[in-house]
Amino acid sequence: MRAISQDALGGPEVLKTVEVDRPTPGPTEVLVRVHAAGVNPTDWKTRTSGGLNRMEPPFVLGWDVSGVVEQVGLGTTIYQPGDEVFGMLRYPQGNGAYAEYVSAPARHFAPKPPNLDHTQAAAIPLAALTAWQALVDTAGLKEGQRVLVHAAAGGVGHFAVQIAKARGAYVIGTASAAKHELLRDLGADELVDYRSEDFAEVVRDVDVVVETIGGDYGQRSLRTLREGGTIVSLALGLMDAGLHARAAERGIRSAAMLVEPDHAAMKALAALAKAGKLRAVLAAVLPLADAAKAHELGESDRTTGKIVLSVRQ
Repeated sequence: MRAISQDALGGPEVLKTVEVDRPTPGPTEVLVRVHAAGVNPTDWKTRTSGGLNRMEPPFVLGWDVSGVVEQVGLGTTIYQPGDEVFGMLRYPQGNGAYAEYVSAPARHFAPKPPNLDHTQAAAIPLAALTAWQALVDTAGLKEGQRVLVHAAAGGVGHFAVQIAKARGAYVIGTASAAKHELLRDLGADELVDYRSEDFAEVVRDVDVVVETIGGDYGQRSLRTLREGGTIVSLALGLMDAGLHARAAERGIRSAAMLVEPDHAAMKALAALAKAGKLRAVLAAVLPLADAAKAHELGESDRTTGKIVLSVRQ
């Protein structure tokens, strides 16, 4: 099968098309014929450094998948060949989505919403699961609460806005002014242009902060939170080392999290998408062979939403 691999760590130029053996599904696994693969910032970070697992090349990048079940392993009951599914491979260990086939545990996938094509579905899993696990599982978001989402037009951010709104929250986002119209369309109630305003001076009485940037954003965000609020940091490698202690001093809960496969959450996201309450904003759709171009585009920091690779056109 075709896949995108690399023989060395480095820039986008190390990515190349190769022929590799098609995987075989083990017990409770499925083999999925990939139609589209989502691209995320963790992909190019792994390309350059080996990622959290410090992987050594060669390896195949990618965690977001949408496709069709080709084969089921021993003991798999929830899918049959021909079923359309989407999901996230185990993060960070289970990379390999930039390929024509992937094999993974069946419950890492959910049925693809019928109103989404594979390109739209492939943009959802990793980023939307991150937003769901931050808001719902970690922060315990409740109806009527106030949520501040940083980088609200980014991959995780634009899903966090929609998930929070679907759960009845008042949503505040930080983004450049050019992206405010899109974010209002996605459900944001209030927006701050970080280029012209200091969010820490204008936002108050927030219950939950989703912090995706790192640096001093965590510390400044504490000023926006009411006592008893929660800040969830997703920028683990860039997080202020003293954030947890400063949060505790102010009676604020702080948490740092990594995304993980979650069958129940994937089904919940699918339900939101089917109901028209969750959609991926697509910055670009490129063929699999143009993975290097996709990385160049993503690393430019000028995109809104998600980049997707089309594996079967």
